Amino acid sequence: MTSAFPLLPKSWREMEKGKSNSEDGVLAHLERLEAQARESALKQEEKEQQEQKLAGLKARVQELRARRDELRAKLELQQKGLLEKEGVETDKEQPSARAVLEWKIRSMKDLLQLFYLTGISGKLTKRGVCFCISTAYEGTYLHSYYLDVLTKPEVQIQRHSVPTFIPLEQLARKHLQTDIRRFLAVLSDHLNAYAGRRYQVDQLQERFSDRLEGTLQRNSLCNLLVFHYNVSGHSGSFLFSAKLLYSDPCCSLPTEAIVSCTPNAPAELAEMAAAHSETFRRLALHKAFDSFSKAEETQDQALISPPGSPQ
Repeated sequence: MTSAFPLLPKSWREMEKGKSNSEDGVLAHLERLEAQARESALKQEEKEQQEQKLAGLKARVQELRARRDELRAKLELQQKGLLEKEGVETDKEQPSARAVLEWKIRSMKDLLQLFYLTGISGKLTKRGVCFCISTAYEGTYLHSYYLDVLTKPEVQIQRHSVPTFIPLEQLARKHLQTDIRRFLAVLSDHLNAYAGRRYQVDQLQERFSDRLEGTLQRNSLCNLLVFHYNVSGHSGSFLFSAKLLYSDPCCSLPTEAIVSCTPNAPAELAEMAAAHSETFRRLALHKAFDSFSKAEETQDQALISPPGSPQ
C-alpha cells in the first residue's frame, strides 16, 4: 500500500528528524527546570518554617535567660540577707567550716533549679551534685555530657564524660573554686560550640557528598577543616579548596576562611572564591552550600531562552 503523500527527500527527512530531537531536548530540559523549581519552592517553604521555629526558640531562650538572671539576683540577695541575719560578719572574721558547707549545699540546690532553664540540669548525690550539660544547635538536640562534682571537703570533679580535647582542667582551675556558675556556663559554651561545629560537618557530608571531592579533613575539636568541592561555572565545573579555622573555642562559625580555585580556572572564579570565603564566615557550613546550590540554579535558569526567541 502506497502512502497518500509523496516521499520527502532524504535531506528534508533528516532536517525534520533533527528538529524533532531538538524539541525533545528542550522539553526535557524544561521539565528538569520545572522539577528543580518545585523542589526549590518546597525547600524555601521548609526553610521558612524552620526560621519561624528558630525565631520562637530564640525568643524562648531570651525569656529563659532573663528569668535566670532574675533568679540569680534574687538568690544573691537571699544569701546576703541570710548571712546578715545569722550575724556572720565576713569582713571581720572567716565563717566556720560548717557554715561554708551549708552555704555550698544551698548554692548547689539553687543552681540545679537555675541551670535547668538553660540546658544544664543536675541531681544531688551523697557527696555533691551530678550535673548534665545538654547541647543543641539551631533547635536540634545533639548530645549530653555529665560531671560528678564533690562539695566536701572541697569542690572538685570526681568523674566526667567531657571529651579530652575540651580544656576542662583549665576551666576548673580558673572558675570551679570561686564561681561554679561561671564554670558551668563557660563549659556549656565550649561543649555547645564543639557540638555545633561537628553537626555542621555531618550535615555537609550527608547532604552534599556529591559536591565534595576526596575526604574532608578535620581534627578532634572540629576547629580546623580542610576540604575540596566542585563549583559549576559558565565554562564547566571547577575545583575549589577550602580551609576553615575556628580560633574562638566558644563559637560555631569560623574566624578565618580561605577559599582558592585551580590555577587554570577563569578569572571570574577568583571573585566567586572570595564570595564563598565570606559566606563561610557568615553561615553554618551546610547552609553555605545551600546558598551555593541556589545560586547555581538561578544561573541555569538564566540560560533559558526568553519566550518569543527564534526557534
